[in-house]
Amino acid sequence: MTVRLYDSQAQVLRDFTPLDPENVTVYVCGPTVQSGPHIGHLRAALSFDILRRWLAHRYGRVTFVRNVTDIDDKVLANATEQEPWWALAYRMELEFSRAYAAIGIASPTYEPRATASIPQMIELIQALIDRGHAYPAPDGSGDVYFDVRSWPDYGTLTHQSIDAMEAAADADPRGKRDAHDFALWKGAKPGEPADAVWSAPWGAGRPGWHIECSAMSRRYLGPEFDIHGGGLDLRFPHHENELAQSTAAGDAFARYWVHNGLVTVDGQKMSKSLGNFVLAADALAVRSPLVVRYALGSAHYRSSLDVSDRAFEEAEAALERIRGFVERARRSAAPDAGVIAAGDHRERFAAAMDDDLNVPEALAVVHGAVRDGNTALDAGDAGTAAALAQEVGAMLHHLGLDPLDSEWTRAGGDETAALDVLVQTMITQRADARAAKDWAAADRIRDAIAAAGITLEDTPHGTHWSIQHG
Repeated sequence: MTVRLYDSQAQVLRDFTPLDPENVTVYVCGPTVQSGPHIGHLRAALSFDILRRWLAHRYGRVTFVRNVTDIDDKVLANATEQEPWWALAYRMELEFSRAYAAIGIASPTYEPRATASIPQMIELIQALIDRGHAYPAPDGSGDVYFDVRSWPDYGTLTHQSIDAMEAAADADPRGKRDAHDFALWKGAKPGEPADAVWSAPWGAGRPGWHIECSAMSRRYLGPEFDIHGGGLDLRFPHHENELAQSTAAGDAFARYWVHNGLVTVDGQKMSKSLGNFVLAADALAVRSPLVVRYALGSAHYRSSLDVSDRAFEEAEAALERIRGFVERARRSAAPDAGVIAAGDHRERFAAAMDDDLNVPEALAVVHGAVRDGNTALDAGDAGTAAALAQEVGAMLHHLGLDPLDSEWTRAGGDETAALDVLVQTMITQRADARAAKDWAAADRIRDAIAAAGITLEDTPHGTHWSIQHG
């Protein structure tokens, strides 16, 4: 068993070797909670949920940290007199949590808020000042900057020279030695909320965005950990700056850098100005959460993902093929049917997942098993079909996509149970009519059931129903 991951810094596929084979450590940049989640946030979180599931399968334990940036320029800008920044941040955090949970993204081991680690940020900034890699602004504003020219390795994550980079635009440039220097601490400004200010040796203020993740990853995972993840759009400047300030402070920091691709909508970059900005709530309002998860997770995590009605429709059809086979296999298997070997599907699935989480190839293996299973059922081979159904369920479990898992069946459990009572009553009435040779009544009941979008399947083990899709 060898898991290989594409390391964005090395720009090659690398064999993954964790520091502790019994505890893989992962830090992923979470949301800045100035507004609600969009479909790109879901895709990013899902990419690392799948990574976490596979690493847990391969190694057992994964300590997974995903932060919440609850203090930031954007959070302050979106606050109002009626809803202060901390209330807005908490409300938006809850929206993210609900959206993540809706599509089956597991809660992180730790989910620290930036405001809970201010002392650790101040400590890290002071260490950088003491080492000669940071300086307070000479104008007494309270701003503190990272001195990019003091650190020869600055730019190694994105393979850029300093002079080719865009100037840092995260703070007042007047106190900077170099336009590329970035803010570690932002001195308090007139008009900003008094409760968004913390005391520090160089002046009251609040942390810059980049220092937050360096301090939180160190606090929860230590000075060196296995994987740092996030969206491709975070590589520069956010992750570049994290790497520089952490290593300049003496930390080994992340051993592997993993970035997920971005989202387009109908072939165009998602943008509010283009009117194609898809909010998570809107996507979940018209599609089942499982369909959304399949559509967002079926592409390779490093590829650009195009979101469209067609993508969701294809996801729904794929899930229906899977669900149809598994339910058919369960109905066809006699209680004493033996389970026999069904081939090497799981091995090929595992090989695909070990190869940089090749989910498209892994899903191709799943659908191949579904086709083989349906072929076995058509041939009357219930034992092979049952074994293949077990394999399909096991493979989909690792992706969080098993449509018969309680995680998904719970969502509509009450409604499904009520519908089952009604349909089963009508099935019994139809059976009674057929037993009495009242064919007209039996046909009327079947037609009524069909008109409701429900299909009946008569088998040697009884009549089963399912909802028609598409």
